[in-house]
Amino acid sequence: MPRVCQFSGKRTRSGRQYTTRGLAKSKGGVGTKITGKTKRMFKPNIQKVRAVIDGRTVRVKVTAKLLRRGVITKPVKRVRPEA
Repeated sequence: MPRVCQFSGKRTRSGRQYTTRGLAKSKGGVGTKITGKTKRMFKPNIQKVRAVIDGRTVRVKVTAKLLRRGVITKPVKRVRPEA
């Protein structure tokens, strides 16, 4: 399955990592220069959790940001009866 949040739609995105060298002009140098551009992937922090949706407990893939915000409600913990 793809790395996609089922609520926000966040997914893996591609980008670049820039490598620089040199001293900044503000620090007395001639400025920083880009010496390399490497392709990289930005991956969202996807977690597989059990959530209550429409009164039913289902497994969903959501980002950690939505879990922290409280958008997803987890089911209550079951208490085992003492024997």
